[in-house]
Amino acid sequence: MLNDSLGNQVSLHDAASLGAVNDFVEGFISCEARVANILQVSESDQSPLVQACCAALHMFAESAQCPRNARPYIQRALSSLKLTPGVTQREQRFVAAVAAWVDGDMAQAIRLHQEQVQEHPRDLASLKLGQYHLFNIGNAPGMLKLALAALPAAQDVPYLHGMAAFGWEQCHLLRQAELAARRAIAMCEKEPWAQHALAHVMLTQGRLTEGLAFMQQVSPNWTGLNSFMVTHNWWHLAVFALELGRNDEVLRLYDEQVWGVVKEYSQDQIGAVSLLSRLELAGVDVGERWQDVAEHLLARLNDQVLPFLDMQYLYGLARAGRPQADALMGHIEAFASASPAPAQADSRRVWQEVCVPASRGLLAHARGDYALAAQQLCTVLPRLPEIGGSHAQRDLFEQIHLDALVRSNQWVKAQHLAQQRVNGQSESVRVRLQAQRIYAALGIEAATLF
Repeated sequence: MLNDSLGNQVSLHDAASLGAVNDFVEGFISCEARVANILQVSESDQSPLVQACCAALHMFAESAQCPRNARPYIQRALSSLKLTPGVTQREQRFVAAVAAWVDGDMAQAIRLHQEQVQEHPRDLASLKLGQYHLFNIGNAPGMLKLALAALPAAQDVPYLHGMAAFGWEQCHLLRQAELAARRAIAMCEKEPWAQHALAHVMLTQGRLTEGLAFMQQVSPNWTGLNSFMVTHNWWHLAVFALELGRNDEVLRLYDEQVWGVVKEYSQDQIGAVSLLSRLELAGVDVGERWQDVAEHLLARLNDQVLPFLDMQYLYGLARAGRPQADALMGHIEAFASASPAPAQADSRRVWQEVCVPASRGLLAHARGDYALAAQQLCTVLPRLPEIGGSHAQRDLFEQIHLDALVRSNQWVKAQHLAQQRVNGQSESVRVRLQAQRIYAALGIEAATLF
């Protein structure tokens, strides 16, 4: 009998594959690049678990080609179930969950991961994959419940506390999130997901100087990580610096840390779009940086994998002045209106009712039609969590909406939103400058307010 490093029984055709399986499990929950080592045994070991892990890895590319690329692996996994002696119920369920993901049946995939955590709470790779799916539909309580269900059996694993921390934070339970994150970091100094969760807490609470110092302090630990985790943590550090008015430093961080690790990857691309957008909203000239990003966004015109991604691809192409933004907008509209398979009906409604109007608003803002941008975005802001992404990431769309109000001279509406930001982000130079402009337009002496 073989067991992975978390104690879960595994059924392999070749015992020598155990190291690669552990690299997948440990690499996945620790956000390390060694997760990809599973591909090295994809041909030599046809066991269901190995093949399902390979399929999952291909799906994480988040492109339109992912199901096609993953399907050979998941088909081998399913075929191998009957041929593998001793295959466990846990492995069968993991294979089924990945197969549901490849087929686009996210509700079924989530159900299977929820079952898994109840019966096999130390299968933390399954748990993290379930959290990923729930995150993409904006179900933060579901993310938290998964982590809490596993804690009694796996509280010795620091990465589980990091997963719990992010679930707490996305549920706006910031005290619990900070406690869980700090526990994870105390157990393992190099715990990038917990560091990331704590950065979210500090940003939300307006602890900008503290947040910047914390992320700078832990940044030497960001080695051996997958491109998303390393660029995203640098993105968080850059956001702290931007809020504090350290614009030159943010441009340097963009050039050296945020953009350029894996330019072909979806998450690296939206990180670049998001940071460039925030810089421009803060009044910073980003030069020709949009053009390089746009060259890589051109491959995304037919993706329509997640609305949260497509909306940022669209904005990036439009800010670069690329006419292909119109093609992407057309593809978003066509995808949203097409008849979905029954298992995809709920997600397609999000495309129709949230993504399409929000995308129209983003396109309008990028092209200078600020009144239309404000009108389109305000109708969908309350439903933005349904597109996925974190609070900090979706804040970009709220910033664009506020900027659209300002640029279309809707000062009363702008004051309502801007002052709430000032109240919550008292250290933010960017927010205060924006509020001062609004009060000046309203004829109110800002010096008496700050």
